[in-house]
Amino acid sequence: MKAPVQFLFDFGSPNAYLCHKVLPAVEQRTGVAVQYVPILLGGLFKLSNNRSPVETTADIPNKRAYDTLEMKRFITKHAITQFKFNPFFPVNTLHIMRGAVAAQAQGCFAPYVDAMFSAMWEQGRNLNEATEMLAVLQNAELDAKGLLEGAQDPDVKAKLMANTQHAFERGAFGSPTFFVGDEMYFGKDRLRDMEEAIVQ
Repeated sequence: MKAPVQFLFDFGSPNAYLCHKVLPAVEQRTGVAVQYVPILLGGLFKLSNNRSPVETTADIPNKRAYDTLEMKRFITKHAITQFKFNPFFPVNTLHIMRGAVAAQAQGCFAPYVDAMFSAMWEQGRNLNEATEMLAVLQNAELDAKGLLEGAQDPDVKAKLMANTQHAFERGAFGSPTFFVGDEMYFGKDRLRDMEEAIVQ
């Protein structure tokens, strides 16, 4: 029996979006379904004493330029055609990540994830605004009222916090992070290693 595969994600990470776009092909090749685990990236940064690449590379122009080049190479390799950098980045993702946990409970997780990743990294919407979140849910024909209310449920809030704490305890420090069983792989540049681990 193959080890379970988990994808720890936050909608605020462009690299998490890029992984989301290629994971269906990984699932098809390996025959293993990837379990999506919502975490709060800001909370994980605090727990792990990490900072976003935007901060850590702010004074390293060569590193920023290389990161941009590497992203372009990945996008070209995987024929990702709709990506565009969100002009409102960085976005506070607390509410939309709580919404992801609520969507799990309400049985509409996959379309919710697709809608939010698209809104963030294809449509360039300002998901800091509650009205924008509402519009995205309505456009996706999801139960906007139920999901917004669900995102405020104490159990949903606690679940997101628990997911984030557990991620830290397992060694995570950012997103995208993958686990194949207990083995951790960080970043989109480790997707090949992750896939090889699945089929071993």
